[in-house]
Amino acid sequence: MLNNWAFAFSISVPVHIILRSFGSVTTMIAGSIRGKRYSRLQVASVALLTVGVLVSAWADSEGKGKSMTIETKTSTSEFTTGLSILMLAQLLSAYMGAYVEDTYASYGASWTENLFYSHFLSLPFFLPLSGPMRRQWTRLASTPALDRDVATWPSSTNPVLAELLSTTPRGLVFLLINATTQLACISGVNLLSAKSSAVTVTIVLNIRKLVSFMLSTWLFGHELSTKMLLGSTLVFGSGALYGWETSWRLPRVRKQSTSRGGENAKIANGGVMGGGTTKQSNGTLRKQA
Repeated sequence: MLNNWAFAFSISVPVHIILRSFGSVTTMIAGSIRGKRYSRLQVASVALLTVGVLVSAWADSEGKGKSMTIETKTSTSEFTTGLSILMLAQLLSAYMGAYVEDTYASYGASWTENLFYSHFLSLPFFLPLSGPMRRQWTRLASTPALDRDVATWPSSTNPVLAELLSTTPRGLVFLLINATTQLACISGVNLLSAKSSAVTVTIVLNIRKLVSFMLSTWLFGHELSTKMLLGSTLVFGSGALYGWETSWRLPRVRKQSTSRGGENAKIANGGVMGGGTTKQSNGTLRKQA
């Protein structure tokens, strides 16, 4: 809600993209505050990935003829308010990701339960926005139908569905499609958060953002510029580097240290047992003497 509310204070899309691109960085900072430790390679890969997303966003805006400047014609106080709201949303989202990760570790991962309660309990916060939401619903309901001429629809289309869509305002149809895709998206994010760390989730989301940039460039007939290729290389390369460090190198180091600790414990136990045997032998010799 806060991310969308920031647009009411004339926050431009470039500023929105730039701040949202630092999700992995803020999540890593939130994890550090909660006691997590990250290797230098993990920190470096997150920094490179953030730079790659920024470069890709810049290339995507240039390819669509949009400016990536952060200049605004609104007052400084209004821009500062919107920027503060966006930064607060970013920090809260990062801390919530780290908190959910710790909750899953303590009580078990149930992503469906988290998905339900996080959305159900947030509904009262929309009550102050009931007025604007009703006005937006009325505006969507007053849009023209998707296609009034049912005869132009493909013959394989279900007649009931075709009749329903031909009389339903297109604004409500688009709203339903958007809600359905959002449900699929947030379900996937919650499922991923139950199986991986919060930083890994933000990295995957940044890679998804890059894929959407590339798809939009391809679908709208634009060419992949040098900046887009550079950003893609940075994002995919740093993502692979983080995955290798997190999934292969660090578990291998922990396994080796655990095995060494077990060997040292065996050696120590063997020394104690050997000492006890020596004392017992000395006692036996004294009795024999």
